[in-house]
Amino acid sequence: MIAIFSFLQKKAFYPSHVIPILAFLMSFVILGDNLYLKTAQAQTGGDVTSEFRKAAEELSSTRLSGGNENKAQLEKALVYLDSVAISALNSASGPDLDAANRRLAALVSQTSPVGENYRLLKIGGSPAVYAMAINFGLGGPAAVRIYAGEASHYALAAQIDHFAQTDFLDSDIELVPVSAADLVFVTVSGRTDDLSTGAFSAWQFNGHAVSALWNSDLLQQSSYEVEGNGFRIAYCSQVDDDRPSQCLKMSRDLFRLDAGQWKRVETSELPSPKPTAK
Repeated sequence: MIAIFSFLQKKAFYPSHVIPILAFLMSFVILGDNLYLKTAQAQTGGDVTSEFRKAAEELSSTRLSGGNENKAQLEKALVYLDSVAISALNSASGPDLDAANRRLAALVSQTSPVGENYRLLKIGGSPAVYAMAINFGLGGPAAVRIYAGEASHYALAAQIDHFAQTDFLDSDIELVPVSAADLVFVTVSGRTDDLSTGAFSAWQFNGHAVSALWNSDLLQQSSYEVEGNGFRIAYCSQVDDDRPSQCLKMSRDLFRLDAGQWKRVETSELPSPKPTAK
């Protein structure tokens, strides 16, 4: 196209029949440029998605094999997920979580999707604050990303992972919003074995950073539910030492944010489960 413009600049006069030909050539070149740009963008997008899937698989396989985890590789994968979330949250028509989660679901590895999932959800606030629960495949690391801002101006505001919080149990996490007004949520980790053994952590986002409010021990035969602005956990509070798979006593606790502190406000015993048949 530059050559065509040079030709026009050099010729002060030229036959009238040349004009339609030049116009056609200019249109053809412009169209070709646009098609090349769109093709390149599509190829780049595809490559980025492939790179993300490869990174997710490697994060999982590295941990399963006992290898040293790569912080830069984890961050690169997380940044890609951030781009998907922020694009959805800053949509001109407003956040569409269903559409965003369908797009995230399509990112899972095609070869080993077990245990790999990414979910964007609202945790509360006005303007709303959102979080993404991230699990990088079977046995792989997990993380939470928090996004805050105003309409069309959302950005990453805080993060939870085992590099940022060294005592974070980053395995097969679920994220449970508890108090929308206080921006309190609970992460549930583990609970993938036959006894649903897992750990629970309460967090609060203050608009700028996230802080840990409480961490439980590993709780066997655990289950949970949100009750109002509280979080209730049922679990085995006394295990049979001779038969670790048997529970001698079940308990149920209710936790709630009270005067800025995460407190157990109620506890009760539950009927002991029947022994497993031999």
